[in-house]
Amino acid sequence: MTTAVPDEAPLSIGRVAERTGLSVHALRFYEREGLLTGPVHRTSGGRRQYTAFDVDWLLICVKLRESGMPLSDLKRFAELVRSGPGNEAERLHLLDAHRQRVDARIRALEECRSVITWKVGVYADHLARGAADGLWDPTARGTRWTS
Repeated sequence: MTTAVPDEAPLSIGRVAERTGLSVHALRFYEREGLLTGPVHRTSGGRRQYTAFDVDWLLICVKLRESGMPLSDLKRFAELVRSGPGNEAERLHLLDAHRQRVDARIRALEECRSVITWKVGVYADHLARGAADGLWDPTARGTRWTS
């Protein structure tokens, strides 16, 4: 994660896209949906000018979205940050609830990985013994579905 430098030159939408991994269209969407902590400044010609702080914020947003935070929660989080001090408890509650959902998803994925690992072992064992014919064949009577 980068740290905003106060006197850094404004960044074009293309540079911000490069730094965040978001497309130009996604950046416009984030702005339209109110997901930024402040307005995006524009040149006299109407071109967007982002700050390093905007990039830092967007990198956080990217991770929150990648981790499955609903857009409505991200919007609420941005609103809280935009409104300034005094709502930190609500921000904490929102982030903690999301962390709990992520933790639950990680546990579920670990269970999935365990089943996959077991299945890999079953197939590897059958192939090593030369007994893979008919594995997982629903047309064969008496086939155990655990193969």
